[in-house]
Amino acid sequence: MTAALQRFEEIYFVQRNGLKLYARRYPARRHATPGAAALAVRPLLCLPGLTRNSRDFHEIALGLSSGDRARDVYTLDSRGRGHSEYDSDWRNYTVPCEMQDALDFMIARQLEGTAILGTSRGGLIAIVMAAAQPSFIGPVILNDIGPVIERDGLSRIASYVGRMPLPRDWFEAAAIVRDMNKHAFTAVADSEWEPIARQFFNEKNGRPAPGYDAKLGQAFSSTDGPIPPLWAQFDALKRVPVMVIRGINSDLLSEATVEAMRQRHADLTELAIAGQGHAPLLRDAASIAEVRRFLERTDPA
Repeated sequence: MTAALQRFEEIYFVQRNGLKLYARRYPARRHATPGAAALAVRPLLCLPGLTRNSRDFHEIALGLSSGDRARDVYTLDSRGRGHSEYDSDWRNYTVPCEMQDALDFMIARQLEGTAILGTSRGGLIAIVMAAAQPSFIGPVILNDIGPVIERDGLSRIASYVGRMPLPRDWFEAAAIVRDMNKHAFTAVADSEWEPIARQFFNEKNGRPAPGYDAKLGQAFSSTDGPIPPLWAQFDALKRVPVMVIRGINSDLLSEATVEAMRQRHADLTELAIAGQGHAPLLRDAASIAEVRRFLERTDPA
């Protein structure tokens, strides 16, 4: 498919240690009202979850890159996911290493001060980046992640990372993804599961292919005990507006944690999504509209 039809440009770049990583750019397509003043908008960088990739953001990237306040949207495949190169040492599948990859990409594309949308692991990267490199962070959207991660959600994720069977075709892929998620994603119609499955898996010769390095399971299972709370790192986000999105059925981000985040952050926007769990898909018009409103409110004056 040509870039004109698929609405994004593919980017390959080499991070500081030589890994070749993949990203997408959805260029802004503005349809401004004649005679209206030009408006300043920030680009948005999207960082995916633990086993996920840039395809998860396709629908929201299309939505945010068009209209009167269209913005450039970038989506990144972390090392070992999607179309990015696998790391020869699985011990490098860590939040600090992946944060450095994101920083390398931001430097290469001159994205200092960009807005960041981080789903799950991607949100952890944004939180840690705020503490390590505060000047690089603009407004942040945390999709179903916060400073406290619930044990039930971690256990569920650990049960499948690196263990998912490879489907024979896309029909079977849709069934696998549906069966894994239908109890938490009650609002998802049966017809949506195949497009969602195509986000999970790569494609090779028309069939599903692994969407991430199976050795990611070793890196995830090697962590000792629960992840310690990241309140100190979260407090580094106080200098920027933050939006936290929570799936009502989430087992990873609790209502209590969202309330504690609100108490600590003076400019926190909350969005609860019914009928979805961890992590909200951000494919529906209502969710995309709420994210758009947050970004427009926090754009430069």
